[in-house]
Amino acid sequence: MQRLPFATQKLPSRAVITVSGEGAKDFLQNLITTDIEGLKPGEAAYTALLQPQGKILFDFFILAQDGHYLIDCSAAQRADLIKRLTFYRLRAKVTIAESDEEVGVAPVKPANGASFTDPRAAQLGARLIAAKGSLPAGEDDAYRGGRIRLGLADTDEDIGSGDLFPHEANLDQLGGVSFKKGCFIGQEVVSRMEHRGTARNRIVPVYAPKGAPAKGTEIKAGDKLVGTLLSSAGSDGLALIRLDRLKDAVESGIGLLTETGPVHVRKPAWARFDVALPKDNEDE
Repeated sequence: MQRLPFATQKLPSRAVITVSGEGAKDFLQNLITTDIEGLKPGEAAYTALLQPQGKILFDFFILAQDGHYLIDCSAAQRADLIKRLTFYRLRAKVTIAESDEEVGVAPVKPANGASFTDPRAAQLGARLIAAKGSLPAGEDDAYRGGRIRLGLADTDEDIGSGDLFPHEANLDQLGGVSFKKGCFIGQEVVSRMEHRGTARNRIVPVYAPKGAPAKGTEIKAGDKLVGTLLSSAGSDGLALIRLDRLKDAVESGIGLLTETGPVHVRKPAWARFDVALPKDNEDE
């Protein structure tokens, strides 16, 4: 897929946290799902902070800078994320603070400034962290539609807080979980799901020829619930799908339906898990 044609713009739904101090790296490394030990200044990772029970509390991007880290997170969750990080700080020599910088996206990574190629999918261009007021406002339809078509979940629209395991939101597929680093919060549960292969639910892209219905709409195969629609843009959407039930439906020749019409599941190009598709459906 070619790079998506969206213009440089700010994302009002995102905000920035600064984590600094001599203990910043070790502090974050012991909490989050990704291994940031080797991150060099200017490099970024997609990651999450989990409940002890293994479900996602916050998913975010973390950008290494000289002597500190910038967190690109949901603006609606920023205060709660700072509160949670502060709770875990204890005696660590770390400063956690809101930043007045804003987050944006651009088709390509600029030569200067705090920016990074989206670590989930290079097709989504670059994410920018810039001074307040420096990024142009604009409609995010092209960016948002591209995100959805690529099968990438959004914090506010799709993932939420405390609802999904990392595997269900595909963090294991998108570099958002390290299974080789030392302990992190919720690691035991997440590692068990990985080794036992017990993740039955996954967020996947879907296509609804008659237009995607509202968020929360049930997707069924006959009388059996297969999934629930999440965010959508036009006829494209994301849905949380029970893959075993999808497989049963495909093998039985039963199509997926919502209250507004048929829905077709797609397998994103980055997915390493199996997605049952009818023979006449092409993968992403």
